[in-house]
Amino acid sequence: MESKLIIIRGNSGSGKTTTAKSLQNHFGRGTLVVAQDVVRRDMLKVHDREGNLSIDLIREIAKYGRDKCEVVIVEGILNKTRYGEMLNNLIQFYNERAFTYYFDLPFEETVIRHNTRAKKMEFGEDSLRSWWNPNDYLGVDREMILTENMSEKDVLELILDQLE
Repeated sequence: MESKLIIIRGNSGSGKTTTAKSLQNHFGRGTLVVAQDVVRRDMLKVHDREGNLSIDLIREIAKYGRDKCEVVIVEGILNKTRYGEMLNNLIQFYNERAFTYYFDLPFEETVIRHNTRAKKMEFGEDSLRSWWNPNDYLGVDREMILTENMSEKDVLELILDQLE
């Protein structure tokens, strides 16, 4: 089996988790989703700082999925400064069978999207602003930029078309 790696990045509230879950539902059983929030906050309870433990664990879980899962999805804010080297290593590890997407949305749009989520009660616009990191592109070959003009369906169709 030649596994495919899908990396979905962007600011908080941009649609990363929704997209990852939709892809997992599409591909079905055995599709591995490695969510930065789950690994960092739920499993390790570490702050998102340079060198935090979640970087290595995300890499190891994603590596585990190669040749065991048809599709491995890594999703999260995944700030380039902290996670870029690890993500580039994963892209190479997957022998260039990696597809990278970045949600490049205006801050105002992420606030609107955030306010439709259950998490809206956990944190608000001030937190979103403090985490805001625009134009955080990885700069890798074939990195696709997802914009506010693309619906959830458009994003899903684009990714599925590229995987075929």
